[in-house]
Amino acid sequence: MEAAASLRYAPNFFAASNFVSKSRVLASLGHAQPLKDRRSISLTSNQGWRQRRPIPMRRSLRIRASSESGDGPLAPIAPLQLESPVGQLLSQILVSHPHLLPATVDQQLHQLQSDRDAEKLKNDPSPSSSSGTDLVLYRRIAEVKASERRRALEEILYMMIVQKFMDAGVPLVPALSQGRPSPQSGKVDHWSSEENKLQQLHSPEAYEMIKNHLTLILGQRLEDSNAIAPISKLRVGQVYAASIMYGYFLKRVDQRFQLEKSMKTLPLNSPAEAEALANAPPAFPFPAEGIEDRVKPCKLRSYVMALDAETLQRYATIRSKEAFGIIEKHTEALFGRPEIVITPEGAIDSSKDELIKISFAGLKRLILEAVTFGSFLWDVESYVDSRYHFAAN
Repeated sequence: MEAAASLRYAPNFFAASNFVSKSRVLASLGHAQPLKDRRSISLTSNQGWRQRRPIPMRRSLRIRASSESGDGPLAPIAPLQLESPVGQLLSQILVSHPHLLPATVDQQLHQLQSDRDAEKLKNDPSPSSSSGTDLVLYRRIAEVKASERRRALEEILYMMIVQKFMDAGVPLVPALSQGRPSPQSGKVDHWSSEENKLQQLHSPEAYEMIKNHLTLILGQRLEDSNAIAPISKLRVGQVYAASIMYGYFLKRVDQRFQLEKSMKTLPLNSPAEAEALANAPPAFPFPAEGIEDRVKPCKLRSYVMALDAETLQRYATIRSKEAFGIIEKHTEALFGRPEIVITPEGAIDSSKDELIKISFAGLKRLILEAVTFGSFLWDVESYVDSRYHFAAN
């Protein structure tokens, strides 16, 4: 029960029915304006995480566990298994020749752009020369090809994120969805924290925000790193996915903050900032038992709280369906698809919820990885969009 108590803030920080809403993401910043959702990840519907038809021929990212022997076992380097030919090609290159991945990605993006341009010309028959059946067929073919391009784009984004983690020397946490423990995923408390490496991937101001994020979620358990307790896998998955969203938002706003900082145009100590700080409500609508007092003030937090509601809503919105799909698929690959039952009263029946034994150090590691994953997602989405436009402005 101590484990559940340690995450008592998570269900309020990210509500079960829509835990990644922008108003809740920004609740940790103390923002008073509720924001409307444009997209959300449903981890609590009666169908669980997105239902997908299982594809038997999937290839996961694997790398030799030992460099001394070419016959050693292969260990996965990412939990998500790739489905598209483009994704499988990039996974092979990432393992065998990682330095060639950027050039291969550019080549694949150029090919996707050429295919999309060709489809616009080919599948736009004039109504006078085509029957109704032909028009329906053309539209259906275009939909199938667009879906294939979307899947390829998702896996391109994913491969670029995985490469960023590899370049930083930080291995992704192995999948926890296996039914029984394995040498890679069974000893959650033995994961290396990699906190120093993860810290270097963020600006000092952004990392202060991340530490506040950890404090709000873990509370006093943040310092009790050696304790191991059973925790709901569904709850951990919710916190992980929401932390990706938080990292995505944090990277966007930190880029703007660093730009204004370099141009010496930051409105530090301005009346607007002081008013925002004075009028900021508590992060949670219930007694926080001193947690708010432990949240350290930082310049970036003050900067964010001084932004208007429309700007915050724009920054907290995932720009593309592809990026949103990667968050969902990666989370499902990491934690598995939960069995969720909705009671007649509309509540979630947690009696069948699977529990995992995880140390609070391991939970902190998961949250840090998730925030960094979201930060990388913003970076690679922006890069890909500059070569193959797909993200909303």
